[in-house]
Amino acid sequence: MNYIKGRGADGNPQNRYDPLFVDFDHIDAPRTQFFIDHSRSIVARNDSPDVGFTYSLNPYRGCEHGCVYCYARPTHEQLGFSAGLDFETKIMVKKDAPALLEKTFRSPSWQPQVVALSGNTDCYQPTERRWKLTRSCLRVFLKYRNPVSITTKNALIVRDLDILTELAREHLVHVNLSLTTLDNRLCRILEPRTSSPQRRLEAIARLSGAGVPVGVMVAPVIPGINDREIAGILSEAAAAGAQNAGYILLRLPHGVKELFVNWLRQHFPDRANKVVHHIQSMRNGQLYECEFGARKRGHGPAAEMIQRLFELSCRRLGLHQTLPPLNTDAFLRHPEQAQLEL
Repeated sequence: MNYIKGRGADGNPQNRYDPLFVDFDHIDAPRTQFFIDHSRSIVARNDSPDVGFTYSLNPYRGCEHGCVYCYARPTHEQLGFSAGLDFETKIMVKKDAPALLEKTFRSPSWQPQVVALSGNTDCYQPTERRWKLTRSCLRVFLKYRNPVSITTKNALIVRDLDILTELAREHLVHVNLSLTTLDNRLCRILEPRTSSPQRRLEAIARLSGAGVPVGVMVAPVIPGINDREIAGILSEAAAAGAQNAGYILLRLPHGVKELFVNWLRQHFPDRANKVVHHIQSMRNGQLYECEFGARKRGHGPAAEMIQRLFELSCRRLGLHQTLPPLNTDAFLRHPEQAQLEL
């Protein structure tokens, strides 16, 4: 396959659930298609011991950002699509997300707690400009005073500063900006439809300046590609106003392994084998392991060195603190009644 400008994947690998597969030798630059997702619920429950949230909300399935390393790509196979180009060109839009979220909050069974916005795919991916589902969901979070934690790599989030500022006043929101590299060239081939590193830093500055608690996620850390940037990324993020930081080691589940290795050989042929060996040294000889805890940090001396560098840099820059706690006591199951009382 040849590199397709503006896309992360170079093709569509076989769906692991589908015994039939047609391999096309050439794919012209595909256009993004949008499909309405008629989900009847919107808040998903998670019981993974190494994920910091129980409930999450994703307004979209698939992601136009096209990050070649995205661990969420295999979820598209459950829809009959591929983890490759399909994931970034066939986007499922949950147009009823705001109404379904409101229904959730009004249910007697809902106990107020933090909901992660973007537990899987990015809630501020480019199509959010058109559909505005994330913005509408934020209005619901504010209306019912339910706390929300947002993770994104798109500077589009500053569009919603008006709502985010109101949420922050009530201690109802955290934001984490994902920043993988400071190198514009690497950004364009690694995560082709995301915001530039500079625009993400500017977004951190604007959020922080507006009083919105904001952190930075160095994710993923890719040995031999961006691991040397850790200290620089953290320094720039701290200068912009980030209050804390986290990182995740590269994860390559299922078909993402093939996509990422193909990407390496296309863009970094001189070091592709070395990068693969680095990854395997942190994954007990494999390209991926699903063991809880270890899947985010890895094993061995190289993984420990990355963790040590990250922790030292955070302490030096004051990024080792946690963001202020979110408030669940302000929750309103029937906001219209509260308005009448006022």
